[in-house]
Order: sequence, then C-alpha cells, then structure tokens
Amino acid sequence: MSEDTPINENSDSAMNLASGIAAFESRNFSQAMRLLGPLAESDVAEAQYRLAIMHQRGLGVVRNELMAYRWMTAAAEQGMSWAEHGLGCMYLDGDCVKQNIKTAKTWLVKAADQGLEGSRGLLDMIADDKT
Repeated sequence: MSEDTPINENSDSAMNLASGIAAFESRNFSQAMRLLGPLAESDVAEAQYRLAIMHQRGLGVVRNELMAYRWMTAAAEQGMSWAEHGLGCMYLDGDCVKQNIKTAKTWLVKAADQGLEGSRGLLDMIADDKT
C-alpha cells in the first residue's frame, strides 16, 4: 500500500487494495479490476491510479481515454504523487487529453515537490525546450 493514499482501517478494504495491487503487478488485470474498481469508486487514490493505467494502456480492458483521464485526475487531486506525475505526462504528451504544456507543468511541479525525480527531469526538459 502506498503512503500517498490513506485507506480507512477497514481490514477488508485494506486486504482488497493489497490484493488488487498484487493482481495488477502480476498482470492479472481482470482480478485487479474486480478488487480495485469498488475501491476507486470509494475514492481510494491508489486504486484510482491503477485503474487509470489499465484504461490508458488497455490492460485487461479496452483502452478508454476518458476513463483513464477520469481516474488519473481523481487520484492526482487527492495528492497522490504518481498520479500527479501521470496526469502531467498526459497533458505533456496529449495522451487521453488535449495537450497543454502549462497544465502539464502544474501537475509535474506538484509531483516533483513530493520528491519524484522523474517529474523534476521532465520539468528540466520542458525548460530546456523553452516551451
């Protein structure tokens, strides 16, 4: 479980999150969707982030840009650093959303401020491009 995402102390929810992440990491995406879907609907950022990745990349589901953007935004708005980075990348690349460098920078700064070096590197590259 990520320290970015507090989850209530309900042991079933914590177990489902841990099991859902394990299923995701072992590429059992149907199981991941079954376990993480209800948690994402209950505003668990870690679950929302994983569903965003699944929809963005078409992992176990048909690629769905709208759902990818929805879940990534939901997790990022809760302050999850990886989701902030992911949303910044979406805006930077124009993937799942219309490209917007200014908005990309906003989200990448948030992630970099939480210590994500990859976000800092992207910000440096954007600055070098004078974008």
